[in-house]
Amino acid sequence: MSDMMKAATPWHLWAVGVISLLWNAFGGYDFVMSVTQGETYWRASGMTQPMIDYYNAMPTWMYGPWVLGVWGAVAGSILLLMRNKLAVPAFALSFLAALGSLVYGFANPMPPLPEAMAMMTYMPWVIVVVAAFLAWYAWTMSKKGMLS
Repeated sequence: MSDMMKAATPWHLWAVGVISLLWNAFGGYDFVMSVTQGETYWRASGMTQPMIDYYNAMPTWMYGPWVLGVWGAVAGSILLLMRNKLAVPAFALSFLAALGSLVYGFANPMPPLPEAMAMMTYMPWVIVVVAAFLAWYAWTMSKKGMLS
């Protein structure tokens, strides 16, 4: 399709793209700080020792889904804003990684969350729902010819 024939970009693509980039950029920031600064970052964020122990109990191999989930989502957001159809597999990869992490959490429950982190019980679900929405949205925009 030539540039002259390309449909106008709907406003919601820009809104979803920018909001998803902000959401996913925070995930990227948190990942980088967690990996490079570890306990120093966590303590500066207000985490207590039981919270830090909880995160340190994560098996090393779970960094794989974390990397794919976070950076797949960041790439997907950027690609969506670029109207690039590669946003679809990037968001799909992110969704599958988030879903895998959620399933792993059910199969291998971590120690109970410290009381101060009780709200985080829902965060894996929120992440999976957001990732599923972004994968669906990018797929829908691709099918409508908004991504090339």
